Amino acid sequence: MQNNPLNFIAPIEGDVLHAFDGRFLDGKLKITVKVAAPEDAEIFVNGVQAERADGHFEAEVFLEGHKNRLEAVDRVSGEKIGIHVFWLSDFAGHYRLSIDDNIWFLRDIQQNKEHYHSLFDNPYLGFLKQVNAEYGTKIHLNLFYQTDGFNLSDFTDQYKNEWKANADWLRLSFHALQEFPDMPYVNAGYEEVKRDCDLIMNEIRRFAGQEVMHSVTTIHWGEATVEGSRAMRDAGYVGQVGYFNVDDNLPSASYYLTAQQRRHLKKRFVWRDTAEDITFVRASIVIDTKKLEDIKPHLDEHEKSGSKPPYLDLLVHEQYFYPSYFNYQPDFRNKILTAVRWAKENGYTPQFLSESISNA
Repeated sequence: MQNNPLNFIAPIEGDVLHAFDGRFLDGKLKITVKVAAPEDAEIFVNGVQAERADGHFEAEVFLEGHKNRLEAVDRVSGEKIGIHVFWLSDFAGHYRLSIDDNIWFLRDIQQNKEHYHSLFDNPYLGFLKQVNAEYGTKIHLNLFYQTDGFNLSDFTDQYKNEWKANADWLRLSFHALQEFPDMPYVNAGYEEVKRDCDLIMNEIRRFAGQEVMHSVTTIHWGEATVEGSRAMRDAGYVGQVGYFNVDDNLPSASYYLTAQQRRHLKKRFVWRDTAEDITFVRASIVIDTKKLEDIKPHLDEHEKSGSKPPYLDLLVHEQYFYPSYFNYQPDFRNKILTAVRWAKENGYTPQFLSESISNA
């Protein structure tokens, strides 16, 4: 006889379920719940009797509404255990383009404000508008506060109405005070992150309006203490995006999560820390780290490995757009277009991540 402790195998506490995880029936999501328990146990999950399967117990139950409690009971021992999971009914099958490290295009617009009749006279924003026009892509820009000789308080508000008019496809949010040092918030406390977050958010409101600000961001390098993530959550950023690398030599970009949590999130692409009320989402690709010819194979590989992204987050960084940058990528435009085209060809439709997790 096995003496496995009663425990949920799948889903686990904080899991965010979506269309890829079950079947949609009568306004509910039917999922399979797997529970570890002793062989002689008599397991019920939310009142449904579980059957023995492959060394554990399985029961099919329905999720209804956003937050759901799953309770497993062993009617032999009387032991019971409960977890909370979440159902996002409009999460799977969408994508966005997310761009980090943005500041130089704003400096250019400021320097040319007497000549640019539109924000999109700036070549970088002009290209992004073309991407939106052709594919309907929703584009999210994470901003630095300052760079050499310029900060957001210098930026004109003369384009505010144009920012608002394009808020249906273009969003702005906090990223970091500046590019260097690397991993600036890896040891930062609540007040430091709050200070920099407030700096950027207040300026965005001033020059672009609340309309371009929503509930998701990516902190610089994807590293924060739990206190730093709380500061972002309290600022309204309940969705926080990273890489969640583990068991490899890549930057972890995993905020404060443990290795075990990162392994789970790397496979699932989304998970909610119920203790902190933060939903973490994994980027599906960092476009500028791939050669042009490797972008499609990388995205194809997700499904081949059995972990198709439910929400496709296409991430890239601003600086590779510029010929003056020492690491300039002349195929920057083609890389983005290749990734966006892949999303469309594989059935993903444009939707901001903030809308996709809006009930998270």
